[in-house]
Amino acid sequence: MSTYAPRLQAKYKNEVVPGLQKEFNYKSTMQVPRIVKIAINQGLGAAVGDKKIVDNAVEEMTLITGQRAQATISRKDISNFKLRKGMPIGARVTLRGAKMYDFLDRLIAVALPRTRDFHGVKASGFDGRGNFTFGVKEQIIFPEIDIDKISRIQGMDITLVTTAKTDAEAKALLTAFGFPFTK
Repeated sequence: MSTYAPRLQAKYKNEVVPGLQKEFNYKSTMQVPRIVKIAINQGLGAAVGDKKIVDNAVEEMTLITGQRAQATISRKDISNFKLRKGMPIGARVTLRGAKMYDFLDRLIAVALPRTRDFHGVKASGFDGRGNFTFGVKEQIIFPEIDIDKISRIQGMDITLVTTAKTDAEAKALLTAFGFPFTK
């Protein structure tokens, strides 16, 4: 039985860890930051009027990530938005392990370069604790989505959660993976 290891996971062990260890003078390889999980979230405001929108979003996100997506429900009533507690209003999925590395690889190598007028991702999405969040305006940049079958174009938020203590360490980690930041 052969054990499958994603390309970026092998790159992390062989290239990223030694590079960051030298750059930030870590004494142990366990101090080198790593990506813990990738959380993908889609808020669907239009789902208040049509329940099929959430079902379609869950199906599309499942196709994109390779892991079953989950519908998110509202926690409270907001009369201005015609929103009731318990209504489905979005979709989300959290990736860890091999699926996380596979998704990150497809995101960096295939999906982001397919974005119209792509010049890189702005590095303003760091939160001060080493996590990076950015938005994707269209789900059609992912090759798994058939453009003819989608009913509406929707965006999503992608959060990369790392063990880095500072934003500089997290940016160095993502840059070492080949993440396309704007210059």
